[in-house]
Amino acid sequence: MAIQLTDSTFESEVLKCDIPVLVDFWAPWCGPCRAMGPVIDELTQEYTGQVKIGKMNVDENPSTPSKYGIRAIPTIILFKNGEVVEQITGAVSKSSIKEMISQKAL
Repeated sequence: MAIQLTDSTFESEVLKCDIPVLVDFWAPWCGPCRAMGPVIDELTQEYTGQVKIGKMNVDENPSTPSKYGIRAIPTIILFKNGEVVEQITGAVSKSSIKEMISQKAL
């Protein structure tokens, strides 16, 4: 299960993390976001210890998505050493996310 991120935990959980972090920005009313949920959960299990994976509800936490210019969801951002290294917007395949992780994070 992906960790639930909030505006108040984002810095400690993502920006100061010593391993890469994949963040799924989503909302419960978003159909494509709900479709991505099981994919995110599978990736969480596959990358345990290598990549931290979290989800942020953009309705409950408006500050962080605004800071990163997120205007459409789902948006998945990969962070490494506190910096954005890759971003994908829209529902994408699990293999696309795995490819991004292998190229940019591991």
